[in-house]
Amino acid sequence: MIPRPRPQRFRLRRTMLFMNAQKPGLIKDAYIYGADSIILDLEDAVAENQKDAARFSLYHALKSVDYGDTEVIVRMNGLETPHWREDIRVSVAAGADGVRIAKCESAADVRLVEEHVRAAEEEFGAEAGRTLLMAALESPKGILNAAEICAASERMLGVAISGGDFRKSMHVRPVPGGVEINTARSLMLLAARAAGIQCFDTVFTALDDEEGFRAEVRLDHEMGFDGKSLINPRQIAYVHETFAPTPKEIATAELYVRSYEEQSKRGVGVYTVNGKMVDIPFIEDAQRVIALAKVCGVYHGDL
Repeated sequence: MIPRPRPQRFRLRRTMLFMNAQKPGLIKDAYIYGADSIILDLEDAVAENQKDAARFSLYHALKSVDYGDTEVIVRMNGLETPHWREDIRVSVAAGADGVRIAKCESAADVRLVEEHVRAAEEEFGAEAGRTLLMAALESPKGILNAAEICAASERMLGVAISGGDFRKSMHVRPVPGGVEINTARSLMLLAARAAGIQCFDTVFTALDDEEGFRAEVRLDHEMGFDGKSLINPRQIAYVHETFAPTPKEIATAELYVRSYEEQSKRGVGVYTVNGKMVDIPFIEDAQRVIALAKVCGVYHGDL
C-alpha cells in the first residue's frame, strides 16, 4: 500500500490531465508525464456497463502506485446517476487527493457531496477533512450559481468549466477566440477569485490544431486562469511554459521588491521605478510572481 500525504488545498495546478480510470495501462504510469494533477475519470470516459470495473482499477492503482508529487483527483459520475455514491466511497477508501463534482449546479450539490465524503472518511478511517473538492460547471445554471458554488465548502480547491457540455447547452460550437464561452469563463473566474479558490479552463479537443491550442492557452493565461484541463500528455509542456513567469517578468518583480525594501526603510509608500508609479498593490503582485516562479522551478534569485 502506498500512503499519500495530506493534500494541499493551495498548490501549483497549471495542468490537470484526464485519464480513463478503466485502463490500468494508462493510469499506472500517469505521473511520468509531469502534469501537476491527474484526473482519473469515472464519468464520460467509462461506458455505463463498465463503472464497477473502472472503480476497481482506480482503487488498486491508488493503493499500489506511487504517484509522487502528482496530485490525483477523481472525476465522479453526476448526481443524477446511480453511481456517484460508490464513486465517492471508492475514491476516499483509495486515498484520492480530491473529488471533482461533475455537472455541479448549486451549493447544495457541493454540500451533498461533502456530506458523503465526510461519511466515507469516517467509514474507512481516513483523516477527517483530508479529501478536497472541486466542481465542474457545465451548464448556464452552474455558471450563474458559480459564486455560491465556490464558497460552499472549506474543502473546495477550485472550479473548472466543461466546455463541451456548456457549449451544447448554449447551442453553439467552438469558435476561434472563444467568443461563445468567454462570458462564462469570466463569470467563473470572478466567482473563484471572490471565494479565494483556483479556476481552470476546459480541455482543447482538436489535437491536430496546435496553433489553436496554443492560442487558447495564451488566452487562458491572459484571462487569469490558474491552469487548464488537458486530454493529451503532449499538451503539458506548452501550458507549463506559458503559465511560468518570463525572465522579464521575474526581473521586474525583483526590481519592485528590492526597491520597496529600500523605500520602506525611508518611510516612503509611493514612489517611481523606471518612470512608473509603484505602491503596495504592485509589490504584492511582484511577490506573487516571484513565489510562482519558485514553484515553477524558474527562479534563480535570492529573494
